[in-house]
Amino acid sequence: MSKIAIIGAGVTGVTSAYALMQRGFEVTVFDRHRYAAMETSFANGGQLSVSNAEVWNSRSTVAKGLRWMLTRDAPLLMNPRPSWHKYSWIGEFLKQISNYRQNTIETVRLAIAARDHLFSIAEREGINFDLEKRGILHFYATRKEFEAATKVNELLREGGLDRHPVTPLEIRSLEPTLHGDFQGGFFTASDSTGDIHKFTRGLAEACIRQSVDFQFDTRIKSIDSDTCGGVVLNVEREGARTQEYFDSVVICAGVGSREFASSLGDHVNVYPVKGYSITVCLDDEVSQGAAPWRSLLDEKAKIVTSRLGKDRFRVAGTAELNGFNRDIRADRIEPLVRWVRQHFPTISTSRVVPWTGLRPMLPNMLPRVGRGRRRGVFYNTGHGHLGWTLSAATAELVAEAVLCETPTRMG
Repeated sequence: MSKIAIIGAGVTGVTSAYALMQRGFEVTVFDRHRYAAMETSFANGGQLSVSNAEVWNSRSTVAKGLRWMLTRDAPLLMNPRPSWHKYSWIGEFLKQISNYRQNTIETVRLAIAARDHLFSIAEREGINFDLEKRGILHFYATRKEFEAATKVNELLREGGLDRHPVTPLEIRSLEPTLHGDFQGGFFTASDSTGDIHKFTRGLAEACIRQSVDFQFDTRIKSIDSDTCGGVVLNVEREGARTQEYFDSVVICAGVGSREFASSLGDHVNVYPVKGYSITVCLDDEVSQGAAPWRSLLDEKAKIVTSRLGKDRFRVAGTAELNGFNRDIRADRIEPLVRWVRQHFPTISTSRVVPWTGLRPMLPNMLPRVGRGRRRGVFYNTGHGHLGWTLSAATAELVAEAVLCETPTRMG
């Protein structure tokens, strides 16, 4: 059978491996870490959120970003230090403002398609990942925010999402633990939450049981073409370098995808948009009772939440354009803790685990899925803040693209 390599064992790499394995390919996954899901798929906001599918390419987002530039705890920050990568990405981002509407609708449709795939995978393989199908509640502090969200909702509904407005009284009914005064909100009953790390690790284990080969602690130094139309991976592990031959390669390398693509003659301008999360450990009964089970999105603070089982509460947000910096900054974590204390005052924040990750984001906010210029090269990357939400659908798309070009050869 045809041999397929995948670079990256995050959620997109592992879902791609699963989709290809199901189509009869012999799949090998390479990752520089010792385990699957150790970067962006480690501790994100936990939402499977079609309702958060609005792309960021809008004049209002740009205006907010400019206002926030001098505020250290703002939801969006940019390091102004010159960088061709950063400023070329921003230039392409601005050019996509004219495509805001169609890109948002396309993202919604892709996310809806992904949802059923992901749930069926988890059920088929018996993956326990703290799934909660309680919907996602967006809430807004001002009339202006709510009116803007109403316009966005028209696009989401055009894409096929059933999301309806709720009053302040209905907000309290939907999530009685939430404190604050709100103008209104929107509720999406079909959205859900879970632990992306548990899901990805569980799916990787299912792949291994079905003969997918995972090569951890391994770096791919470069990719070449062979004389027969396949690909050659120059592999480094434990200080030794080897060459390994495959019929095709799927690049799911997150923020590392741009470098691979450039060496292969493809323009995949992924930029690392840094995000933060905290996991609040609910160590006592009072905190467990005070934490919400329903997922939330605070539009003003750009913060999302997920309840991960009885004793964990995930709070995530912020976007930072600061290159490949993975430092956990106290001044970016503190607003997340402060937000918990404001809206859930009886939750103890005495034990909070901070985390940061780099979202692989393309300027148009849509993932790059499909073949590259060279024969045997494919991409499934650039999912930004919706990696988990979109992954099950993009895995199917890239697997079909590989199948069309590289039919399985039964040996």
